[in-house]
Amino acid sequence: MKHSEVISAVVGGTFFAVPYLALSLPILPSLAIGATAFVAGELVFHKDAVISLKDTNFNLYETLEKAKKQNKHILDMIPMIEDKEIQSNLKEINESVTKIIKTIEKNPEKTKKLKNFFDYYLPVTVKLVDRFDEIENQKLSSTEIKKFYETTNNTISEINDVFKKFLNSLYEADVMDAKVEMKVLNSMLKSDGLDKNSIKVEEDK
Repeated sequence: MKHSEVISAVVGGTFFAVPYLALSLPILPSLAIGATAFVAGELVFHKDAVISLKDTNFNLYETLEKAKKQNKHILDMIPMIEDKEIQSNLKEINESVTKIIKTIEKNPEKTKKLKNFFDYYLPVTVKLVDRFDEIENQKLSSTEIKKFYETTNNTISEINDVFKKFLNSLYEADVMDAKVEMKVLNSMLKSDGLDKNSIKVEEDK
């Protein structure tokens, strides 16, 4: 049983016991009072748990759900691709996209740093992977096809780097905040004579 449900049960039990045992009310009215108290407790203590991104920002929720499907498609295509270098890049792309989605789910406000990521870069990557797989399966060997393989390889590699930059951008503010906190901490340590350069250990004589 969840913590909120335990609290609600205690509240409901109390509101049943007091009228029934202490005030000698009939059992049915006491049960009704207890049940009402339980429901009220659920609404009060459990309301935060049921609020999700789907409730607060449905458009972003839909965007992320679509991105999850696209990312799964990339993951499913990896074993279908024969080129080992592209396989390696696609694995890293899948990992980056997974981390980006999880980060946005926890911090929806960070989505403003992902301009064009969900609307352009991710869907275009999916199309490129599908097109490459289709052509690769034809086992063609013309000069133009070889050039296409090389270009696609380079493009997938660039996309991999770009997606990593998108992921890094989500944590730039956090890194800056951490640096400021560490700077303040170091200043306080120095002012209190507690930094490693100020602490002197007295040698045994």
